[in-house]
Amino acid sequence: MKKLISLLTVVIFMLSAMSADAANSIDKALRASGINRSAVSISVRDLKTGKEVYKLNNKKPVNPASTQKLVTAAAALDTLGYDYSFDTKLYKTTDNDLYLKLSADPYLTTKDLKNILSTAKNKEIIEPKHIYIDDYVLDSAYWGEGWQWDDDLSPLMSKFGSYNLDKNLLTIVVKPTRKNAPVEVFSKDFYPVGFVNFATTGERDDIKITHNETISNRLLEVNGTVSKYTEIEIPTENIKLYFRLRMDDAVSDSKILYYGKFEQKKLPEKNVYLVDSVKRDVSEVAKDVLQNSNNMAAETLFKVAGGKYVNNTGSINSAVDMLKSYCQKNKIDYDDIRIVDGSGVSKNNLMTAAFMTEFLETTSKSEDFEKYYELMATPGTGTLKDRMLYLGDKLKAKTGTLSDVSAIAGFITTRRGNKYAFDVMINDHKSSPADKKQLEEYLLRAIFADM
Repeated sequence: MKKLISLLTVVIFMLSAMSADAANSIDKALRASGINRSAVSISVRDLKTGKEVYKLNNKKPVNPASTQKLVTAAAALDTLGYDYSFDTKLYKTTDNDLYLKLSADPYLTTKDLKNILSTAKNKEIIEPKHIYIDDYVLDSAYWGEGWQWDDDLSPLMSKFGSYNLDKNLLTIVVKPTRKNAPVEVFSKDFYPVGFVNFATTGERDDIKITHNETISNRLLEVNGTVSKYTEIEIPTENIKLYFRLRMDDAVSDSKILYYGKFEQKKLPEKNVYLVDSVKRDVSEVAKDVLQNSNNMAAETLFKVAGGKYVNNTGSINSAVDMLKSYCQKNKIDYDDIRIVDGSGVSKNNLMTAAFMTEFLETTSKSEDFEKYYELMATPGTGTLKDRMLYLGDKLKAKTGTLSDVSAIAGFITTRRGNKYAFDVMINDHKSSPADKKQLEEYLLRAIFADM
């Protein structure tokens, strides 16, 4: 018995020593970074015991940036199921009407629309009386709460909704002419947008597109020089209008004889049959969310899951209710959390490091955890393409970056084979993005080596 007690004492001492080594390494990295400790939130939680083995400001609500996608995507996948697909369907009624039932597929393309209407033509549906669009999958809020309006020309900040099409991006073509002469500027696909063109043909390519606020926010001002044919993607200002214009193109290309409007109307429950559909697996969407941090896909996934949760049109309110229900079901404390979008883009989001690791640790016990785990980025892929390469396949993580914010959260297997959920959130306006990311690297190396 004495030998057993002695053995247990040695084991406990060794475990304590390991934790002390890790704590010392983390503290050393924090001191060396020059970043104030009060601006850093850290939680490291043992997946086996569920206990936090290291914490710093772990109960302090701060902005999580895009690491929030780990939470919203997990809850959405749990609600939708991994067998869910975004199905855009074309139906015909017995009255010879066509209904396009939208699914908010984030990757639906104009080519998909043309293919689906060509199928109708091939089935001799040539002269429909009406073509209706059922867009009730999501509400009409196309922009997130607290999103920065000065980011609305960034291709990473496109609007989102039932009418997702061509990534909700408009391609602007800039063509050089003669040296020092004005360039040609136009939209690649027809869309009512105006340009104030100050750009010229030169030897450099430094085109910049901004809003011309002095005349109208709907006018785009083009400045700089261009030496070769250039395409620039910007978010579509009106995704519903863009969608209807591309529907016109698809009807024309398929040679269906229809010259009416595309009216909004819910699909009837009876006397309809399926003509064709375009399917997108939910895992394809979730992988883009978790590996590449696609904001539009993240918002769509979250709100569609919210719609399924309430068995109605998806909205941010139904999505947040869905997330709260997921947390309640899994006994995760939600009291200090505020979620206002699905992507983490809003500065109004608040999360604690303790919540994140508790959420991840709980999710690691779910039946579909391996599927979720495999969707996340590992060093060399996605937003970790050039980061954390030292850790190799021992790391699965989601990064997050906003102005003054850098974060990383996920799962790490240490050199000793221990598995942890971790979260590091740095909310600091004094340090550079590079300094924040370097600190994250050193912290994860300390966790890997000493825990």
